[in-house]
Amino acid sequence: MVRTMPLLRALLRTARVLRHTPRLSDGLPPDDAVLLDVPDARTAPTLVAAALGDWQPAAALLSGVRADGDWESRDRHVRRLAAFAYARDDWLVRWLADSPRDPDALVVKAELEVRRAWDSPARGERLREIGPLIDAAADRAPRDPVPWRIALDHARGTHATHTAFESLWEQAVRRSPHHYGCHVAALRYLSAQWYGSHRECFDFAEKAAEDALPGSLIKALPVRAAFAQLISGGYSPVHADRIDRATDLAVQLSAGYPAAQPGPAEVRNLTVSVLVRRGRWEAALEQFRLIGPYATSFPWTYFSDDPLGRFLQDRDGVRARLASMTPLRTGPQRGRTDRDRPAAH
Repeated sequence: MVRTMPLLRALLRTARVLRHTPRLSDGLPPDDAVLLDVPDARTAPTLVAAALGDWQPAAALLSGVRADGDWESRDRHVRRLAAFAYARDDWLVRWLADSPRDPDALVVKAELEVRRAWDSPARGERLREIGPLIDAAADRAPRDPVPWRIALDHARGTHATHTAFESLWEQAVRRSPHHYGCHVAALRYLSAQWYGSHRECFDFAEKAAEDALPGSLIKALPVRAAFAQLISGGYSPVHADRIDRATDLAVQLSAGYPAAQPGPAEVRNLTVSVLVRRGRWEAALEQFRLIGPYATSFPWTYFSDDPLGRFLQDRDGVRARLASMTPLRTGPQRGRTDRDRPAAH
């Protein structure tokens, strides 16, 4: 009888998974409908035009958001256009040839060259060479914080001192005190992986989130610090409590945005990754529903060369976990909160 108990438990678990997994799929798009790094509705037409060699829609988009002072959108558009130019930059070369002092062309070029330098074996040397390009982009658009966000990323790769980094940070926040991209760049610099520590990283993230405007993506900075702590390993119960508080704040932020939108997708992908690693299955499933079809490369590239495959794998795993915990003949388990569930390590 004793020997049959593990087999019986395994059979019951399998029966629960088979019975309840279809129900737990409600609200989730099928695997083949999930896409990776989908551009938003404003950027997509500029990428189509760029693929045809036409830079003017990109110029119109970036000049418009610059005139409006919509720095968050500008940063997203610049990143997306530079990512496209990484593989195909003929349209950008033509743009710069036609308008060599255009601040929008210069900022895309600066972002592109920083990305290329980061991927180069001669990273430090390449980054130092493109410092003047970043300066030119900043000079041509004095109100724009995006060149300063690029400068912060650049400084991390050139081993800038804390004093030099703080000087760049001051210039960035002078232009936009609540710019999300600049805060993310600063958080990376302060991480234990680079020039700070987990404590510095968390302290900066929590203070920034506390001061952030309602609904600002800056409120997701603590969950970024939590992710950095989790992937480094070796955290204590004190760290775990701080990680859970950060994740709760990100869950609250996510709930304030419409479901299945590309704008908050990266924050939601990050949040669900932390929830999975903390074994918070119910909250994770809700985030997967809010994500809808919008998977993002970050954070899944930390775990796999196939980020979309890893996203789908974790999504399946969450459904299977919840299904295996649900009794065969009753509704979902009650009496335990999501925060009470044991963490996954």
